Amino acid sequence: MKKLLVVLALSSGLLVSACNTLHGAADDVKSVGDCADGRPGNC
Repeated sequence: MKKLLVVLALSSGLLVSACNTLHGAADDVKSVGDCADGRPGNC
């Protein structure tokens, strides 16, 4: 039972950090899209 709790705790930590990473990647892609629209000063 103790091993199961440790595995669950570690996996939940990985899932949360992966979610934050994907959110940051989405923000980066959005900012590149903003720069590609051709408006001066939008980057």
